Amino acid sequence: MFVPGFGEKSPEAKAADSLHNFFTFTALKIVLSQLQSYNPDAYKDLMEFAQKSPLKDGDEFVHQLMRVSPQHKTLAMRILEVRSAYASEDFEWDNVQKLSKKRMEESNTKVLREFLQQSSGMS
Repeated sequence: MFVPGFGEKSPEAKAADSLHNFFTFTALKIVLSQLQSYNPDAYKDLMEFAQKSPLKDGDEFVHQLMRVSPQHKTLAMRILEVRSAYASEDFEWDNVQKLSKKRMEESNTKVLREFLQQSSGMS
């Protein structure tokens, strides 16, 4: 199906970009959780960086983190490692498709039901 208005990227490519950034966010959360218990200083450094640098673009976030200090570069490398492992080993790709389709069907049904109720005066 042709989808106009997406420029040079397909909807799937845009979704992949969003997932890529989400995987970076997920990796950040995992690394922070790991650090909290065994390396409180690194946890504090990474948490402070994350609070000052919003994660809009995962790659840019990691690039910026690498530039802060050698310690931060190590943290960035860990985020990259976890991001890759999570995307390839832990993320349930099939479940995303199933959940997305289910949510779409439920949402469409809800919107149509509400519209019909409003149109017929059955609130």
